[in-house]
Amino acid sequence: MDQESSSRTGEPTVLIGQALLRLRDAVAMISARVQQRAVRGFVLFLVISLILTLAAFLYGGFYYSYMPVASFSSPVHYYYRSDCESPNSFLCTYPVANISLMKNKKPVLSLGQPYQISLALEMPESLTNQELGMFMIRTTCFSQAGGQVASSARDARQPLSSSSTRFSMLRYRSELLKTFRTLLFLPAFLTGVTEQKQVLEVELFSDYTDDPYAPSVTAVIEILSTRVQIYSSELYVHAHFTGIRYLLFYFPVISALVGVSSNFIFLSVLFILSYLSSTQQTPLRTDGPESEREKNMNNNQQEDEKDVAAGTAELLEPLQVTPTNQSWKRPDCTVATAQSSRT
Repeated sequence: MDQESSSRTGEPTVLIGQALLRLRDAVAMISARVQQRAVRGFVLFLVISLILTLAAFLYGGFYYSYMPVASFSSPVHYYYRSDCESPNSFLCTYPVANISLMKNKKPVLSLGQPYQISLALEMPESLTNQELGMFMIRTTCFSQAGGQVASSARDARQPLSSSSTRFSMLRYRSELLKTFRTLLFLPAFLTGVTEQKQVLEVELFSDYTDDPYAPSVTAVIEILSTRVQIYSSELYVHAHFTGIRYLLFYFPVISALVGVSSNFIFLSVLFILSYLSSTQQTPLRTDGPESEREKNMNNNQQEDEKDVAAGTAELLEPLQVTPTNQSWKRPDCTVATAQSSRT
């Protein structure tokens, strides 16, 4: 009876111990898998971020190396002589300006790119300019060696046309129109908000392409008139984009998305191919880290089961009946039966 009761009490403890061991192993396996997946996800995120950054960097480098300067402007400061002997003329020479076509020690004009070069003249509506009529503007581009690259002579006139000759003069306004305009804008004229002036835009080059063997570094502008009156002047250079440059300049967001996406796909394919080639060169083992970990866990589980079984055996050992104990208890039983029969 004692042996059966002790065996019955020992069986639940062994089952509970085995269940606890299995639960511990399951939790360890789940935590190891979660940790492994977290590490893989983090590595994948780093790889994707690196490829995306490299793709954006490649697109930016291509854009800034392929796209020329879209527009360039520079103020024009004229110089002339006024020490002439004739009292009839105020200027002894034509107004001339020397303009640099360099920016940050680099040429503004890119090779093979057509440009439109124009000159904006801010002129007062004076009687001298009205009596001046038409005047010519000559533009000459020079290279670094001082050689003449291109020359243009234009007659300034508004509106502009596509012909090689431009006529320019102040827009005509009658005396009555001038009076009404002066009375209407009198507060603005008195406060200095606006002035009685006109802005003439003269197209110097409609489709100018720089010489690749002698790039232009300076431009000389000469106004062929000694009576012209000018408030200020400014030179404008605008690029005419065509093809891919047109798309890159006028659709920058779409072009950036397409360029970065293309670079990302190309770099991703290269990375995947290199990874597959490296894995094929080093064949995978069947007993990887996961299998070794599982083997170790199974060995630990078997050892723990043996320890539990040994512990339960030690607990049940005093309660078990051996043959020697049976031989010791038999005389006691016979003596007890004899005394009971005598009574």
